[in-house]
Amino acid sequence: MSQLPAAEAARRRTFAIISHPDAGKTTLTETLLLAGGAIRAAGQVRARGENRRTRSDWMKIERERGISVSASVMTFDHDGLMFNLLDTPGHEDFSEDTYRTLTAADAAVMVLDAAKGIEPQTLKLFEVCRLRDIPIVTFINKMDREAQDPLELLDEIASKLALDPAPLYWPAGSGGRFRGMLDLRTRRFLPFERSSADRDLSGHPSPVPVDDAAMEAYLDPQALEELKESAELVQGAAPPFEVQSFLEGHMTPVFFGSALRRFGVDQLLEGLGAYAPPPRAVAAVRSGEATQVAPGDPEVSGFVFKVQANMDPNHRDRIAFLRLCSGRFHRGMKLKVQNTGRQISVNAPIMFFASDRELAEEAFAGDVIGIPNHGVLRVGDSLSEGGTVRFAGLPNFAPDILQRVRVKDPLKAKHLRRALEGLAEEGVTQLFRPLIGSDFVVGAVGQLQFEVMADRLASEYQLDVIFEASPYAEARWISGQEADISAFTAAYRSAMADDIDARPVFLSKSGWETGYVAERYPSVSFARTRERG
Repeated sequence: MSQLPAAEAARRRTFAIISHPDAGKTTLTETLLLAGGAIRAAGQVRARGENRRTRSDWMKIERERGISVSASVMTFDHDGLMFNLLDTPGHEDFSEDTYRTLTAADAAVMVLDAAKGIEPQTLKLFEVCRLRDIPIVTFINKMDREAQDPLELLDEIASKLALDPAPLYWPAGSGGRFRGMLDLRTRRFLPFERSSADRDLSGHPSPVPVDDAAMEAYLDPQALEELKESAELVQGAAPPFEVQSFLEGHMTPVFFGSALRRFGVDQLLEGLGAYAPPPRAVAAVRSGEATQVAPGDPEVSGFVFKVQANMDPNHRDRIAFLRLCSGRFHRGMKLKVQNTGRQISVNAPIMFFASDRELAEEAFAGDVIGIPNHGVLRVGDSLSEGGTVRFAGLPNFAPDILQRVRVKDPLKAKHLRRALEGLAEEGVTQLFRPLIGSDFVVGAVGQLQFEVMADRLASEYQLDVIFEASPYAEARWISGQEADISAFTAAYRSAMADDIDARPVFLSKSGWETGYVAERYPSVSFARTRERG
């Protein structure tokens, strides 16, 4: 085992940011990049029109609506560590993209709105993290606005998430009365200064010991006494922070702050560096046998968790996001795709900064690199030097909404097919080709996905499309013995389709019909999910 891959992997921190829409995730992403020295000025998240632009929200529709609908990656060096920040879609209609992105993360930052606490989408994303044993750091945002009592927020984390909250800081007030927070470990007070939102929020006053006379400038005697009492109360009630319990997914360190005012974000970044885990061994199958792939293993290996087309509008590019799991990758090396045996030369690998990019000369476990390709790589593909390593595939989930799609100009029907296949290969939407009829059926989790698809088809492919109601309500992947599948397909040919990988899919008109057909054909399996890769 080479020391270099292991040592370099040990200084990686690859984490995702998850939250309910409007909790401030995109603003926190910007401010983390600012705190990490990756950018000199944060995006004007609250501005209007052309000024509303952030580093992580690079799609046209994201900039127009101020929402995140696509995962993006940002890499930066800070304090001797290499951070890979995975920004996930905030909107619940894109939960599948979020799920896949979390497979590439070693930790997650859960952003909570201090006034709203844990919201439904936060709960769903947390469950995904729990399924994958991803340790969670909590950042309670917007303390400069009126907030819930912080003790109630901790109780909510404990009751709704069954997670022990361990605050490392404790706030002094909220909203107009917010004065800063106390570091519970060092007993130093971090003053908050409400800066003008029109200038760069470069900093706040230096920390002072809580018993120092200088505290008079920030808290009156009564407020100081209240802060000390509440801090003592929470330290007596909450368990002390234990790194091992955090790494095992039982405990979450809690940070407070305001991403918009860049307060508490430096402390969050410091906490991620200190406590978030470096890349760990990943379960895999090598030449048919179960194994563990360690970050320090000499063979380069990784898996594709996302494919994104047209990140550069000037080129019809297609980028596969590869999470490296082991070895020392260098530009120009050859990797094999496990399921196809195809060898590719990675001559122009990319390190990401949202939609910006630069050539990656080398990379290690924990890093995410982009591999330009023309449909060779798919979501769920496993790559390695020998081509014998297979990581667990990533799931496709049955869509909640099915619609027909056609192009207004019939002469562009072939272009529509290629465009729909390209978008489906990114793994965010499903594409089904009915065995009878010429219209495509598109599946999605929510209505916003169709709006994003129409926007992208128009802006990236110059296709004006119409989405129409389809007669189908559910899609199920079918499997079984070849003879059973053939008999079922013959009986229900009008309801059969192929997915993007030519796997058979049954399109039913209702949940009742799905259950009825499943009872009639017990030898055929009807699945809500299918593994890709």
